[in-house]
Parts: sequence; C-alpha cells; structure tokens
Amino acid sequence: MLGGAFSRPDKLKVFWKRCVDEVMNLGVNSMGIVFIISIFMGMVITIQTASNIDSELIPKYTVGFTARQTIVLEFSPTIISLILAGIVGSRISSELGSMRVTEQIDALEIMGVNSKNYLVLPKILGFMFILPFIIIYSMVLGLFGGWVVGMASGIISSADYIYGLQYWFEPFSIFYALIKTVLFAFIIASVSSYYGYYVKGGSLEVGKASTKAVIWSSIAILFVNYLVTQLLLID
Repeated sequence: MLGGAFSRPDKLKVFWKRCVDEVMNLGVNSMGIVFIISIFMGMVITIQTASNIDSELIPKYTVGFTARQTIVLEFSPTIISLILAGIVGSRISSELGSMRVTEQIDALEIMGVNSKNYLVLPKILGFMFILPFIIIYSMVLGLFGGWVVGMASGIISSADYIYGLQYWFEPFSIFYALIKTVLFAFIIASVSSYYGYYVKGGSLEVGKASTKAVIWSSIAILFVNYLVTQLLLID
C-alpha cells in the first residue's frame, strides 16, 4: 500500500488541497480533547508529585522539574499519541473502509486515479505535519495546568514551580519528543489507512477494521517508543 501511496501525485494542486483538508480533519479537530486531557493531567502530575515529597531536604522546585520531565518526555508525545490512535485511527479506518464497501475506491481506480496516492498519502503527510504542533500544544497546556493547580491549592509557589521548569533543562528533550511524535504520526495514519483500505465485506467489517487499526497502532507506538528511547537516551 505504501509503495502505491508514495508516488508522484497526478495534480499537485489537488494533492495540496487534500493535505490541508487532512490537517484540519485529523489534527485541528482533535485540539479540544487534547486541551482537556493535557490540562487535567498536568494538574494531576503536579499534585501527585507534591504529595509524595515528604522530606524537607527535597527542594520545592522538584515538583516543577518532575512535572516538566514527565510531560515533555513521555506524557505528551506518547500518551496523547495513544489517545489519538483511538480517535484519529478509527476515523481514518472507518472513512476508508466505508469508501471501500460502497465501491467509491473502485470508482476512483476505474477513472484512472491512483486511489492510494489520492486517499492515503495526504492523511499520512497531513498527520505527520500537524501532530508535532499538537504535542507542543499539549506540553504547554500540561505545564500550565500544573502551575494553575499549584497556585490554587498552595502546594507550591509560582516562583518555585517556574524555577523547577527551568532547572537543568536540556533542549534535546524536546528534539527527542518530536522525533517520537513524527514516527507515531506515521504509524497511526499508515496502519489505520491499511486496515481501512483493504476492508472486505460490509459495515460490520468496517467496525472490526477500525478496532484492529487502533489495537495495532497502539502496539506499534509502544514498541517504537521503546526503540527510540533505547537509541536516543541510553549512552
């Protein structure tokens, strides 16, 4: 499928429009759920970290430092991607599966259109483009949520939390997170497209294909997450 998808588009103008549409459908429309999850998870991480610091020897800014490391390295890139594998992955699979069972893909092939290139490639490229921005958005919201709950509950001062966010910051952490994000976006879009594109049967099989797409996308994300972490973070 990828061999047919990654070919030169017949009409670049149409292909560009398709990519922009997919950025909106797959990325921008997912901002709402990312906003809610990131804010509240940032709050929870901050509260849990602060509540587990019992020793006076541990500085208060450790809360901000731990929240930053947790959100930037793992929560935003991996957990948000797993959640979007369920939302975006099922959307891609069900869309292509519905087109397959209603013979719309067959109609495109009869008209001489490379259906893989026309339908699949814009989804892959569009999601690979927008997901890093979504993850950065999630990081900011998570850290902001931690700051808000710290101020509201009084568990940590604003100065201590912000100092913790800045303490021993390594820009490579952002690079590492975004590398994972791009790979996760490719996995979600390609695996989901595969299961949707090759559906056989009716609406029941479309539902089963969507479930398989989410399951295998999630498994692949966890496996790639381990490999990337092993390669980039362990000397």
